[in-house]
Amino acid sequence: MTRLRLTLLLLAIGLSHASVSGQQWPHYAGDQAASHYSPLDQITAANVSALRVAWEWQPNEKVLSEFGTRPGAFQNTPLMIDGVLYVSTPYNQVAALDAGSGKELWRFDPKAYEDGQPPNGQGFAHRGVVAWRDSANGSLRIFINARYKLIQLDGKTGVPVSAFGNRGTVDLSEGLVWAINKKHYTNTSPPIVFKDLIIVGNGVGDRLTYKNDPPGDVRAFDARSGKLVWKFNTIPQRGEFGNNTWDAGSWQFTGHTNVWAPMSVDEARGLLYMPVSTPSNDYYGGRRPGQNLFAESIVCLDANTGVRKWHYQIVHHGLWDYDPASAPNLVTITVDGKRIDAVVQLTKQGWAFVFDRVTGRPVWPIEERAVPRSDVPGEASWPTQPFPTRPPAFESQGVTLDDAFDATPELKAKAQAELKKYRLGPIYTPPSLQGTVVLPGVWGGANWGGGAFDPETGRLFVKTTRSPGIFKMEPTSAPGATVGRPLNESSQPADRVGEVDAEWVNRTQPGFVDGVPILKPPYAHLVAIDLNRGDIAWKVPFGDAPEVRNVPALKGVTLPDRLGAIGPPGAIVTRGGLVFVGGNDMALSAFDKATGREVWRHALPRQATATPMTYLAPDGRQFIVIATGRGENTALVAFAASK
Repeated sequence: MTRLRLTLLLLAIGLSHASVSGQQWPHYAGDQAASHYSPLDQITAANVSALRVAWEWQPNEKVLSEFGTRPGAFQNTPLMIDGVLYVSTPYNQVAALDAGSGKELWRFDPKAYEDGQPPNGQGFAHRGVVAWRDSANGSLRIFINARYKLIQLDGKTGVPVSAFGNRGTVDLSEGLVWAINKKHYTNTSPPIVFKDLIIVGNGVGDRLTYKNDPPGDVRAFDARSGKLVWKFNTIPQRGEFGNNTWDAGSWQFTGHTNVWAPMSVDEARGLLYMPVSTPSNDYYGGRRPGQNLFAESIVCLDANTGVRKWHYQIVHHGLWDYDPASAPNLVTITVDGKRIDAVVQLTKQGWAFVFDRVTGRPVWPIEERAVPRSDVPGEASWPTQPFPTRPPAFESQGVTLDDAFDATPELKAKAQAELKKYRLGPIYTPPSLQGTVVLPGVWGGANWGGGAFDPETGRLFVKTTRSPGIFKMEPTSAPGATVGRPLNESSQPADRVGEVDAEWVNRTQPGFVDGVPILKPPYAHLVAIDLNRGDIAWKVPFGDAPEVRNVPALKGVTLPDRLGAIGPPGAIVTRGGLVFVGGNDMALSAFDKATGREVWRHALPRQATATPMTYLAPDGRQFIVIATGRGENTALVAFAASK
């Protein structure tokens, strides 16, 4: 009898913990699997219309002329733990808010702006923090990777924890494969926690393209002391696997190849999944001949040691800035009657690559197919690229004249005349001397918002962008081009961005005629991918584009109800049957996850600039929270039903 009572008590404790966990949002993507899923079901299609703005919180960040800085988009997705929201602001500040009222409890300012504007052309932005609970004493710690600093804060007070690193800070610019200008090292996505390790990638501005610019080393630090535990070189150094894929000694000076996007981890198996980005230069690879591992790959590491378990390169010798931009989704699906623990890597190209999570074997065949070759002198583009056979592409790929904007015959003729100036072709048509229209462009397809996985249906919900890029290669000797500085120029000042230490530079061309896009809408979709079947369950236009609708040349022209809102933020899905998304639209919307029907839309005074999150507040109400705005006009907006 005593043993039975003890068993029941332990079960109750476990269920209680699970219940509390489901009510919170303890990780950037809800959980370590990057699911963006919540088991909460208080809000449904039947009552979502009762949602109202419960509170707003404003960071109140300003342009700081003394440092030459400006805040960028408010891209944060907060954590919610024990009734407290933990938020990172564009200026990399960390704030703790009461989850019910939005009242600010504390704020920490790392003063990241004192190092000047990040060299990314977009201003300051940061998407989230990570929480770790010390098993030795139960204390909650919050970590922020602010520029080149990894900082540990006390969760109750926001004060740096002196036992970590140097009085609470680890300098991430130290210990890389070569010395760097630390002002060129930054972070936008949060680290990830595994046991007592804090695992950190880094962000490097795409416009930095000189030799020996910051490399993409991924590192794990002890959460208590800040000491380095392991390091993985994303560009393999001498004697490491994959080093022979960097010809002409390019492994010695090629930068980037970083993990700027969020990561995911299989906690039970101790496996870390990393989406590895593009090497420099993004659009010209003449100085990095070869396949270029582990650039533009998904890489699985032993999370305890940093030892590679498997990898798959999604783009060989990348020339399109097609870096995998979102956290790999860890899912369990049923394919042909077989349960599979899988990992899904969404891509800017508009594909979902699906692998066995343990072995790395593709769930469905992936074919190497011939692709068009480059005409840029000195460029040895790779002759083939991987093409998934299932699921099908979830966004348009490649461009023909039939894709021209066609609201009227006159506008169609103008758009086609513009398209004829450039090289057109299928996916992976490379940048060219003529200029190549690339679709999807650098915004995707999918981007850092990633996908939301519903374990009840096996569907992955993806907010997509359908926007072209036009890449025209010019010699760096052309008028207006700036040539990068010599080898080992690690002292290049922070304001020298957009410089190219290469023979050719991409000059992105405008994709408009008289303010009208050259391609027809919609420019964004919300897509449901059935991962059990490898099919598209449904696909609907998402959001609107007032910047297009209000173009003078379109006055009086009949346009679709939804033109599509271009932007990288993603969606969340709930057990209540809803998909919430606001990605760069002037509204927060809810869609029926079964059909794709928009069941609720609430106008916002600012763009929704982040992936939302949800939680159950101490007062028993389910909240939906989303960050909005950019620059000096930003706010975290919380929705809930009235009390």
